[in-house]
Amino acid sequence: MSAKNPPGTELHLTDAQLRQLVADADTGGRDPQGGVARLLMIVALIWSLFQLWIASPLPFKLGVFVLNTTESRAIHLAFSVFLGFMLFPAFKRSPRQSVPVLDWVFALAGAFCASYLYLFYDQLSHRPGLPTTPDLIVAVAGLALLLEATRRALGMPLVVLATVFIAYIFLGPHMPDMIAHQAVSLGKGMSHLWLTTEGVYGVALGVSASFIFLFVLFGALLETAGAGNYFIQSAISLLGGLRGGPAKAAVLASAATGVISGSSIANVVTTGTFTIPLMKRVGYRPDKAAAVESAASVDGQIMPPVMGAAAFLMVEYVGIPYSQVVTHAILPALISYIALFYIVHLEAVKADIRGIAREHSMPWKYRLISTGMTVSGVIILAAIVYYGFGWIKAVAGDASMLVAGTALVLVYLALLKFGTRYPELKLDDPGTRLETLPDIGPTLKSGLYFLLPVVVLIWNLMVEQLSPATSAFWATMFLVFILLTQRPLVAWFRGGQSPAGAWRQGACDLFNGLVTGARNMISIGLATAAAGIIVGTVTLTGVGLVMTEFVEMISGGNLFVMLGMVAVICLILGMGLPTTANYIVVSTLMAPVVVELGAQNGLLVPLIAVHLFVFYFGLMADVTPPVGLASYAAAGIARTDPIKTGVTAFGYSIRTAVLPFMFIFNTQLLLIDIGGPVHLSITVGSAILANLVFVAATQGWFLDRNRWYECVLLLVIAFSLFRPGFWMDRVIPEYTLQPASQVMAFADKAKPGQELRLWIHGEDLYGKEISKGVLLKLGEGATGRERLQATGLRILPGADDLTIIAVQFGSQAAKLGIEQGYDITGMEIANDRPASEWMLLPALVVLVLLALAQRRRRRLAGSAV
Repeated sequence: MSAKNPPGTELHLTDAQLRQLVADADTGGRDPQGGVARLLMIVALIWSLFQLWIASPLPFKLGVFVLNTTESRAIHLAFSVFLGFMLFPAFKRSPRQSVPVLDWVFALAGAFCASYLYLFYDQLSHRPGLPTTPDLIVAVAGLALLLEATRRALGMPLVVLATVFIAYIFLGPHMPDMIAHQAVSLGKGMSHLWLTTEGVYGVALGVSASFIFLFVLFGALLETAGAGNYFIQSAISLLGGLRGGPAKAAVLASAATGVISGSSIANVVTTGTFTIPLMKRVGYRPDKAAAVESAASVDGQIMPPVMGAAAFLMVEYVGIPYSQVVTHAILPALISYIALFYIVHLEAVKADIRGIAREHSMPWKYRLISTGMTVSGVIILAAIVYYGFGWIKAVAGDASMLVAGTALVLVYLALLKFGTRYPELKLDDPGTRLETLPDIGPTLKSGLYFLLPVVVLIWNLMVEQLSPATSAFWATMFLVFILLTQRPLVAWFRGGQSPAGAWRQGACDLFNGLVTGARNMISIGLATAAAGIIVGTVTLTGVGLVMTEFVEMISGGNLFVMLGMVAVICLILGMGLPTTANYIVVSTLMAPVVVELGAQNGLLVPLIAVHLFVFYFGLMADVTPPVGLASYAAAGIARTDPIKTGVTAFGYSIRTAVLPFMFIFNTQLLLIDIGGPVHLSITVGSAILANLVFVAATQGWFLDRNRWYECVLLLVIAFSLFRPGFWMDRVIPEYTLQPASQVMAFADKAKPGQELRLWIHGEDLYGKEISKGVLLKLGEGATGRERLQATGLRILPGADDLTIIAVQFGSQAAKLGIEQGYDITGMEIANDRPASEWMLLPALVVLVLLALAQRRRRRLAGSAV
């Protein structure tokens, strides 16, 4: 999403202006006509088909157009640059209905420079690090054109940041001593940034080409098929009748839409044009209605499985399977949405806001039974699919894919026919008043088949353990089948529309979805490529170490100050960068800082926790005034002040901002080191309750309006529920430091995969003394020595310490910053102490007493009136 200043200063945005805002930010603000428009649609279509081709098994089976990762990245960037110049005007006054000649020149030249690695791959592979004059010309021109395309699509902040880093490469000797580095020649710098996979064509662009495009395309096709409308209508029908129902429906709809959308502003405009007017009508203040939608839409980017494309980048940067990323991210996302749900409930209670009446009124018991039967039917269907597919795989063997595919099609046909028994869902005009709510049962049942592509995606990712690219490919192909067949089948089942017309409409839907998916990817492709400049600079100059020293110097070694500084830096960077580019930059610059300084202070946390920490604070910029475009778009719909909306939305989003600090110190919130079902239930329950209590404290209302000391008490209770280990550590420390001589004995007794907490000491390549802790996960092996070697370590026992004599390149130990020549000076052993969860009991007792006190005060106030 772009972070450019919004065009104009008007508060009242029309539907056309909102669509233009989304286009300017995500898909290109230019809308050429005639043959140029058809050409650009064809190019976008070819891009989508190309991405599906390289993700499919066909190239390898047919032996046709087989590309390696570098070649596919080059073609991916060529499409991004070409469409970026063609669809994003250079300036506000640039023509919107036509493409100037200069933009044609830039588009073609940029596409050539971007595809240079593909066109001349063989020649470049035979002279690595020895660029010719044409190579350098292409590299310099390519960087300039990439930055210009990025400026058009994403605004100046990322361009300025990338330019500063490029300048730093060549001006290193002239920098202050703290950040100075050796001189880099033009050939070395340009070759590193453009002609290798260390810079522009690095991991970030590779993830964009391999994973992100397919998931964005999946979301675009799902939206084109009508799933977005189904999610919105289902949320309204389910929750619209509750106290403050439209706001609660907005939260649920945004969570569901966030699963398929990678853009917070698109989420705001998609759901907000319907939910914000409803919220205003039932009594929410305009700025609060807009803030609810803005906060809910931004949180859609922390909701798995897509997470604004960051999940796929984490797979590469952290080095863990995608299924683990989703597992670690799911609980914070859920409790954040539950807390926002509670916020809108408290606002409704304070303002005495009621819900919307239902079209067919019936006793709540019957509504509950109807809804329960529908939900239970979905659960039973899910169980049949889960166990049925498992049985098919065991029995059918190699033919299981064919059998499973046939069964999936039959389920789709059955659900589609079942849905045609109920009226077709049509999104009401946001300008009209919604007087009554649609019935829950018919609304939910009319589009159950929309859940099948999501089920296929999650099944492939979590159960079959397929790669994200392969999973998205098969889910997308199933969506293609749905788009081509749903209209003809509905026409057949319902009668009325001609089959030929329905087939044409289905093909048109597919065409539009493929084109829309490609247009949605332009900004992301450019963002990942431009962010690669920063990543390449870090790997070439070692500026990452400078960042660590700088933060350490400013924070004075204080862990909490350091985390606060990193959070502020991530927030500031996020104000100028789109989500994907922001995560790449902050994870490259700030994640190593948190890991290194935390380790020096004895805070040993998994790398995934650190990456989620910087990711969460980068996202907060989307609602932070004065830049947050999500707040601006929501304010335009609500016809209110965007700054006031941003301030309110930021207040609502504090409950999300507190989570990263909590899971840094309590990694159980990321479902790490969970002992079993009981432990899992306690962890989930206490985390949800903690965030609800935190909301009650920050919103000033629990069962009644809080007094100041009650807010303080609620904050202490919330902290205790989030991190019960803090109080237990005051009684009995969690770990005891043991001599290094115990390491081998511990590794002999430990199981593969068990974590080893080591303290190491030594000097790095720059002569700086290092003393820190590391969290090492033991590998496979029969003995402790073999398990340590599986982590990449070879050690030599000494009198008091263990000397590391070799570290395997690319191993777990190497990624933790362990180097040859370091000494293992000690290890931490967990103490035998009561479970930290026992500390939850005093917090719960105090919470109950506070609730009773407020209830009594409220009752007395009512009797006095």
